[in-house]
Amino acid sequence: MMKEEEKEIKEEEEEEEEEEEVNPTEVKMSQIVMPSHSNHRQELSVGQLLKWMDSTACLSAEKHAGCSCVTASIDDIYFDQTISVGQVVNIKAKVNRAFNTSMEVGIVVVCEDLFTDRRWRVCHAFATFVTQRSVQLSPLRPGSQQQQEEHSLAAERRRMRRVHDDIIKDLLSDRTFQQAGGVVAAEKTRVESVELVLPPHANHQVNTFGGQIMAWMVNVATIAASRLCHAHPSLRSIDMFTFRGPSQVGDRLLLRAIVNNAFRTSMEVGVQAEAYRGGGPNRHINSAFMTFEVPDAHGNPRTLPRIRPEPLHGERRFQEAIARKKIRLDRKYIISCKQAEVPLSVPWNPSNQVYLSYNNVSALKMLAARNNWQLNSKEDQVCLYTLEEQGSLSFRVEAELDVSAQRAFRLLGDLRNRTHWDRHYLECDLIRSADKDDFLYRVVAPSVDPAPGGSANQDAGVLQEFILLASRRRPCGPGDPYVVALRSVSLPTHPTPPLLPLLPLPHPPESTSLISYYNQASPEVLPYISTDIAGLSSSFYRSFCCCRQYLTQNCLPSRTSPKTAVH
Repeated sequence: MMKEEEKEIKEEEEEEEEEEEVNPTEVKMSQIVMPSHSNHRQELSVGQLLKWMDSTACLSAEKHAGCSCVTASIDDIYFDQTISVGQVVNIKAKVNRAFNTSMEVGIVVVCEDLFTDRRWRVCHAFATFVTQRSVQLSPLRPGSQQQQEEHSLAAERRRMRRVHDDIIKDLLSDRTFQQAGGVVAAEKTRVESVELVLPPHANHQVNTFGGQIMAWMVNVATIAASRLCHAHPSLRSIDMFTFRGPSQVGDRLLLRAIVNNAFRTSMEVGVQAEAYRGGGPNRHINSAFMTFEVPDAHGNPRTLPRIRPEPLHGERRFQEAIARKKIRLDRKYIISCKQAEVPLSVPWNPSNQVYLSYNNVSALKMLAARNNWQLNSKEDQVCLYTLEEQGSLSFRVEAELDVSAQRAFRLLGDLRNRTHWDRHYLECDLIRSADKDDFLYRVVAPSVDPAPGGSANQDAGVLQEFILLASRRRPCGPGDPYVVALRSVSLPTHPTPPLLPLLPLPHPPESTSLISYYNQASPEVLPYISTDIAGLSSSFYRSFCCCRQYLTQNCLPSRTSPKTAVH
C-alpha cells in the first residue's frame, strides 16, 4: 500500500515537472515534527497539522487576492496515515478557482522520512477562503491538464457545499433510525473548556487563526472521546464545516464537546465553539463533527461501548450522528474513489443524490480536460477522437454547429427529445426530478449484450430498460461550457441494468456551438464501438448527423452566443 502511494506521489511530481505552466498561487510549507508538536504516541497532533494547513492555504489565497483573507469553510478531511517525531511534513496549497468573492484552495499533505527517503500522502482537503473587504476577485486561468480539471470540478464542489445541511434534514425526515440505548451515559463524556485568544493565536489581521480554533476543538473532542473509551483515541476524519463568524484577540473562546453516538468501532464527537467578550452575548463561531477510533496493540480498531444519549437534544444528536455516518459513507464511496472503482450502476436515493450527481459531472469534466486526445477520423467536419490510457478506451465525437449554445443545451438536456434523432432511444420518460438540475429518466433501447454467436443483439429485437441520471449544468463563469452528464443508476422499482449504456454525453456549449460527445467505453460495449473507431462502420457519424439535423431544424432565431460544447 505504501509503495503504491509513493509511486503515485512520484508520478505526480514528474507530471508537475513536465508542465510548463505553474499555478502562480502555489505555496509550499515544510516543517520537521518536534516533540512539542506531538501527542503521547510521539506522533504529530492533528491540531498542529490543521494549523499548518490553514496557514499555508491562507497564504495561497492571499497571494491570488492581493489582500487579507479568512477561512470560510473546509471540506471533509480523512487522516489515512500518521506522522512521527523527526519526520518532515510537506504541505502544498494552491487556488483551484476564484469566484466573485470567494476561492477554493486545494491542500495536499505529504510526509517525508529523511532516513529512509520514503514519502507518503497523509491527507488532502479543499478549503474556501473569502476576502475581508469587498473585492472582486480576478479569475484564475488554468494552464495544465490537472489545473483545468480542478478548476472545472471546483464549481461542482461549491454546489455540493451549499446543499450539505439540507441533505441531513431530508435524510432525518425520511428515515426511521435505531432506538437509542446503551451502557455509557453521554453526559459523562461532556467537556467544556475556555481559551483566551492572545496575539500568538491571531494572524496579521488580529483575527484568530481558523487553524488555531480547529486545534482547540480537536483537543476537547479528544478528551470527550477518551472519557467514553478510557483510552487514547485516534482522530480519523473531520466532517465538512463552516466558520460562522470571526474571533479576535481578547475574545474568550468557549469550547464544548460531547460524544453524540458510538458505533461498533468508531464514535462521533460533536464540538461547538463560541466567542464572548466581557459581559457580551456568546457568538457562535463554529461547529464540527469528528470521528474517532481506538486502535489496539496491532493497530486494529477496538469495539466501543454503546452510548446512552440524554433526553431531547441528546436523542436528536444521536439520530443525526447516524444520518451523518450514512452521508460520510456515501461521500467517501462515491466521491473519493477513482472513476474505475465506481460500479456501472449505483443505487439512487435522495440522500446520495448530490454525491452521485457530483460523480457524474466530475467524471465527464475530467475526461474533457484530458489533453492527449488523438484524432482518429474526420468526415464532413465531424471529428472522432480517441484516448487510450490505463487499459481503458474513451472517445469523443465533435462538430461545430450553427446553433446557439443555450438552445442546444435546452434541446439536448431533455432526454425525451432524443427519441427524435437517436435510434438507440426507442422510449424515454421522465420519472423524477431530483432537483432543478438533476433528473431521472427511464430509457428503453436495443440490447448491446453479445449474443451466443459473438455478435451484438441489437437487431434481434431484444430490448433493455434502464434508468439514467441526467445532470445539467449551466456555465458557472466566463469560458465554462454547458454540461449534460449521464450515468446509469438503479431504483427499487426498476431492474438494475447489466452495463452502462452507450449514450452520447453533451459537452461544453458556447456561440456557434461546439457540440462534443464523450464516452468512456466499458469492456462490455467495447466490441460494439470498435468497428467505428477502426473505420469499418460509421454509426456514430450517422447519429451525430441526425443530432445536427434535429438541432438545426429546431433552433430559434437568436443572436450569436458563446461557443457551445455538450458532454
